[in-house]
Amino acid sequence: MMAKTYTLSNGKVVKEKHSLIWLYWLIALALILTSIYLTQFDFGGLIKRGWSFFIMIASMFPPNWKYFSHIAGPLLDTIKMSFLGSFAGAVLAIPFAVLAAHNIVKSRLINSLVRILLTLTRTFPTLVIALVATHVFGLGTFAGFVAIFIFTFSFVGKQMFENIETVDMGAFEATEALGVGRFKAFVTAIAPQVAPSYLSTSLYAFEGNVRYSTILGYVGAGGIGTILNDRMGFLMYKDVGMILLAILITVIIIELTSTLIRAKLA
Repeated sequence: MMAKTYTLSNGKVVKEKHSLIWLYWLIALALILTSIYLTQFDFGGLIKRGWSFFIMIASMFPPNWKYFSHIAGPLLDTIKMSFLGSFAGAVLAIPFAVLAAHNIVKSRLINSLVRILLTLTRTFPTLVIALVATHVFGLGTFAGFVAIFIFTFSFVGKQMFENIETVDMGAFEATEALGVGRFKAFVTAIAPQVAPSYLSTSLYAFEGNVRYSTILGYVGAGGIGTILNDRMGFLMYKDVGMILLAILITVIIIELTSTLIRAKLA
């Protein structure tokens, strides 16, 4: 196929480049087919047994309302360890995010070391960290707190140092030129610029941590996941339905509250 040519107002002739979109689609298709082959994805099994999922969900309703008295305590534990882990991780992320930002700390060595730390702590899934924490600190919500704390620290730290590097440095440099210390200049000129995004990111991390902490009970990290695993193991689907409903309502309330707070910060 001949490439189109265009003549500009100055008389220069420009030739249209050939589109490689077909090649990108071909590569994507090849990757999909390779993934299906390597994972032995079974379309027939999905169609044949997929209805079992909906049958199991249907067996959970109506939920066992009387079981709620057993849910309240573990659910509160889940919310507490999620909140404390999110709060502690978000607070600790602040100084490390500052050290990782090259426009505030000029040492490339310090920047690199802190960024490597944030990358390493973000590499391990929360469930794996919780599994290790249960072996170190024992079973219970403290192990869950440690896992959530480490995840929040790495997530908020990365987001914050990237935000710090995009701020307008004019006010910071002008404050420093007046003889104000670097720390006070940061608090005065940089902190107000990054505070809304920092708080929004921290709230978003808390929302996710409430959901993530549900499955931490599967490795002994306490919370509502422990009784969820227990009820699933005994095929008590009505009780599972009550647990899932309680989690759903809790997550919705937290998300609505978080959305209202973020709207005020915007």
